Amino acid sequence: MKAEPTRREVLAVGSALAASTLAACGEEAIPGTLGGADWQRGHLLRDGHFPEPEGAVEDVDVVIAGGGVAGLATGWRLAEAGFDRFALFELEDRTGGNARSGRNAVSAYPLGAHYLPVPNREAGALRHMLRQFGMITGERDGVPVYDPYQLCADLEERLLWRGHWQEGLFPRQGITAQDRAQHEAFERRMAEYRAATGSDGKPAFAIPMAFSSEDPRFRSLDRETFAAWLDREGFTSGVLRAWLRYGCRDDYGSEPEHVSAWAGIHYFAGRRGWATDDDGDRELTWPEGNDRLAARMAGRISGHLRPAHTVFRVAPAGDGAHIDVFNHRARRSRRLRAKVAVLAMPHFVATRIAPETAEAGGFSYAPWVTANVTVARHPEGKGTSLAWDNVSTASESLGYVVATHQSEATDGGKTVLTWYMPLSREDPKEARKIMMTRPLRDWQAVVRSDLLAMNPDLEGAIERIDVWRWGHAMVRPSPGFLSDPARRAANDAAPPILFAHSDLSGLSLFEEAHHRGVIAAEKALAHLRHAFESLA
Repeated sequence: MKAEPTRREVLAVGSALAASTLAACGEEAIPGTLGGADWQRGHLLRDGHFPEPEGAVEDVDVVIAGGGVAGLATGWRLAEAGFDRFALFELEDRTGGNARSGRNAVSAYPLGAHYLPVPNREAGALRHMLRQFGMITGERDGVPVYDPYQLCADLEERLLWRGHWQEGLFPRQGITAQDRAQHEAFERRMAEYRAATGSDGKPAFAIPMAFSSEDPRFRSLDRETFAAWLDREGFTSGVLRAWLRYGCRDDYGSEPEHVSAWAGIHYFAGRRGWATDDDGDRELTWPEGNDRLAARMAGRISGHLRPAHTVFRVAPAGDGAHIDVFNHRARRSRRLRAKVAVLAMPHFVATRIAPETAEAGGFSYAPWVTANVTVARHPEGKGTSLAWDNVSTASESLGYVVATHQSEATDGGKTVLTWYMPLSREDPKEARKIMMTRPLRDWQAVVRSDLLAMNPDLEGAIERIDVWRWGHAMVRPSPGFLSDPARRAANDAAPPILFAHSDLSGLSLFEEAHHRGVIAAEKALAHLRHAFESLA
């Protein structure tokens, strides 16, 4: 029996066929750009090629290293507490991390994370922020009321199944009785897990995950892969397994064979959105994706932001920390002395700049490619009409979302389609190599071929394809991650050096990054308050 082709083979063939088709038709190259996280600055940090600090040491009470969602949430919480003696340094030219966005003449569009599910009841700090941003407009009988214009408009999802678009992401027609029975049984199991409470009184699966039960009957699921658990439980339907694979790749950029059973179940059982009007299972989304939230946080602390600065060394110094920072614009380094340093960055970066404090552990990261495709007309297709999220069962991509879904009616005019593909089949290191060495035109060929396979009606309508690469897009929650000593040590860290990133949850979700940032800020404030009281 012939082995299933690797993603490298699939992409190579798809790219070659699409590129040769373009050449045969005499078509010119599609306009577009090839972007991504600043790998040159990243490699400079990796290789440690920074000049030593010069000038006087500067005192700052709190230094935040990293301007992704967790770092912004740390600064936002400090500012909310009335504390302003902090500075946030970000390697890139702008903050936002993988929530950043782009914009063209047609629309704003996400470069990465593009939605926020209505938060669970336990996500109190996040709801507080959403109230301030006007996204929660009030309460009814104590339950949050969300601004309907912030919630995803109909239609939310559609699936291309056997050449026909249908509503929802699980096939409803043309499946066997066994497929249907296993899907229903799986849904019942997830409903049981959603309602389950551990011996410690906590929900079995929560978001933020720090509020999840530590009952061994749930945490033991972290010892095996999600694929092994599915096998053991008899969930063998190919249709069901394809849907579950989509879920793992969607949130974790990983295959079910590489995700822990705890994480796999968490994807389906962790969300219990709390809202009036049956809005609990809906998403908040915007043309620019989660950059709407990141930009609001950044705006609250704009005077404290220092973009284009790499923090390249953090070390304990007495009862505080020394932080060495390189200014990419001035091309010089300086040293800061802080009472608290918050490392709000991926953990593999933290281990490079703070080796005395950060343990390496088993952190692994999934690479992703996104593309924003400007088209002259909206996609159509047989069956259900265009949705916000559009997925094909025949594609290795995760499909596309429509950037203008929230901002205009589907009138057939120009729009931007944000296309997603996690490179999940190969080892992440090999996938990153593939991602970084493939030129723009080859990536455009892959994207174009995939989109036309889903929507042949877009032939001749694609005006440009802008490709974005995330080499370390998200942490992979592999088996054993919950008990990883390095993860636990980072979670339990005390001042002067703290960690704040969704890596510490093993779940690359906005809610997790926000929670980690808020917790770091509260630890820093408690430490400073104690230090002040000791001097009084």
